[in-house]
Amino acid sequence: MITPQVEPRDIRQAPSSAPVSDVDPFSDAFFEDPHPIHEALREAGPVVYLAKWNVFAVARYAEVHAVLNDPATFCSSRGVGLSDFAKETPWRPPSLILEADPPAHTRTRAVLSRVLSPAVMKQIRDGFAAAADATVDEIVARGRIDGIADVAEAYPLSVFPDAVGLKAEGRENLLPYAGLVFNAFGPPNALRQSAIERSAPHQAYVQAQCQRESLRPGGFGACVHAHVDSGEITDAEAPLLVRSLLSAGLDTTVNGIGAALYCLARFPHEWERLRDDPGLARNAFEEAVRFESPVQTFFRTTTRPVELGGVAIGEGEKVLMFLGAANRDPRRWENPERYDITRRTSGHVGFGSGIHMCVGQLVARLEGEVLLSALARKARSITVSGPVKRRYNNTLRGLESLPLAIEGA
Repeated sequence: MITPQVEPRDIRQAPSSAPVSDVDPFSDAFFEDPHPIHEALREAGPVVYLAKWNVFAVARYAEVHAVLNDPATFCSSRGVGLSDFAKETPWRPPSLILEADPPAHTRTRAVLSRVLSPAVMKQIRDGFAAAADATVDEIVARGRIDGIADVAEAYPLSVFPDAVGLKAEGRENLLPYAGLVFNAFGPPNALRQSAIERSAPHQAYVQAQCQRESLRPGGFGACVHAHVDSGEITDAEAPLLVRSLLSAGLDTTVNGIGAALYCLARFPHEWERLRDDPGLARNAFEEAVRFESPVQTFFRTTTRPVELGGVAIGEGEKVLMFLGAANRDPRRWENPERYDITRRTSGHVGFGSGIHMCVGQLVARLEGEVLLSALARKARSITVSGPVKRRYNNTLRGLESLPLAIEGA
């Protein structure tokens, strides 16, 4: 395993009064083990300047939460990645949800919030739970599995595309597309460039599937298009909102479930607590999202000169938020390095915070809960049975492979 070393000399004082760090949060060393760097950045100050990419960064919970909840000062419409849409052409049409500000964002977000409302989650819950039971029955019968391919990816792909109303053909493009989107938020490194170079078939598939005629009646996608008929959105906006569903409804879920499996397999005491009380499944998933933070970073751009954490930041500056660092900030969390399925996780920023909280969070939470509940009821033990391999992505933190041994109850 590569362990990045953060020496005191990596932090020096900048003329702007912000400490300066030479670390690269988009390097393989960071992806493998970001926590030492997170700690160094948190302790360096409330705001740090990253010399490698010429951006300001916040790693403490208070500042991350403040940036997320002040969209008037820290905007999303200039891109939530390193690229500044005021100066660069986006690689794809910007998201009407993730890369938009009020009032435009307010209108389109309201549509997706109704499509993915708590009431809708209640309607689909039984079907999702039955599919979770089937998935767990299969992996328990096999005994040895890959927790990523056989569960974290397989289960969401067994329920979510059907819920959206996608055709069966071409679904293998969904996960590569989501990975592409989140790699593209990073700098022009090899990960981003390679993802975009390979993106043509994935983009073509998604664009085609987002059209009204491609979607099964009654699914999430058709419900989005129905809001065209009521005049709430336009014909041009509907496919872009369906596109937001396809990334928001899969990436967080896949990496969140993978994180939960990895945590439960590593911390047998917490696994036993879950077995004793499967009602803790929702919180076990939520705590895994806090603990591992599947979405590690997002950018904002300042709309005006602002002082943050005592540091003056000018207009048009990129600010990188370390969500994963905030979720383990000891200023906010007691024993943050401990995975505790009884922890009160309210307030974590694993799904973001404020008006841009992950639009697919209710789907992710539903899938995580029913899957972990089924696992707790049907399995006696879950242990790591081989080498674990990370999947590198400029924004997401997850695993490529997680060998597991599962014994039936």
